[in-house]
Amino acid sequence: METKIAIQGIKGSFHHQVSKEFFNEDFPLDECMSFELLVKSLKENKTQKGVMALENSIAGSIIPNYALIDNNNLHIIGEHYLDIHMNLMALKGQKIEDIMEVHSHPIALLQCAVFFNQYPHIKIVESGDTAETAKRIQEQQLMRIAAVASPIAATLYNLEILAAGIHTVKSNKTRFVIVKTQNKEIPKEEINKASVKFELDDTAGSLATVLNVMNNCKLNLTKIQSMPIIETPFQYSFFVDVVFEKYKHYEKAKKILELMTTHFKVLGEYKKGQQ
Repeated sequence: METKIAIQGIKGSFHHQVSKEFFNEDFPLDECMSFELLVKSLKENKTQKGVMALENSIAGSIIPNYALIDNNNLHIIGEHYLDIHMNLMALKGQKIEDIMEVHSHPIALLQCAVFFNQYPHIKIVESGDTAETAKRIQEQQLMRIAAVASPIAATLYNLEILAAGIHTVKSNKTRFVIVKTQNKEIPKEEINKASVKFELDDTAGSLATVLNVMNNCKLNLTKIQSMPIIETPFQYSFFVDVVFEKYKHYEKAKKILELMTTHFKVLGEYKKGQQ
């Protein structure tokens, strides 16, 4: 059976770029206009793997995606860091002064806010996807409207880049994860990173104790994200990423943490991506 990849957005999106780079080939894609549809594609076995953005170095964590992975029992089997290059693009033959509106995904627009402060005449309009906007401009021949998207989108949809690298912080990276419905992907000896989730009872110092165990077991904590548990006010679940040199260190920590925490769950064990 041929592998098919679910991505959020369409060809030319950053998710498409990650799929090409991570898998080193152009697998057939299921272009999903939301992360919920991406999950549905995997669960219905229309696709075998999915690419999902999880955090951005400027905009922070995409918290709903943590919940989607957890609630649908998906497994993280890999990660990929992408340098995000935001570009202003439009139909050929126009200048920035001609542009009246710019359309893009809200996070993309947020990352370029300082650039657009220089052009108060341009109206900012949020849309569902960076590449989808670029495609629509070409298909409908929309003059005076620009998109903020990747260089790959400009090439694919034959648009002219009016301004390149318009993101405020130049070291702008997004961490993407590769998800599957099963967790068998790479051998233990290649695994050096894990994502886990747990809950703690409301006793003083319980989180500090957990972090101490991780440290004693030679795990390096790279990310901790808390999320309120809706049903129980002021109780939190924690999503944690750890890296380690030896799988046996992680295995030891896992056994201890399963006893110390409630609802301990492994979301993924995989190979650390190149930052």
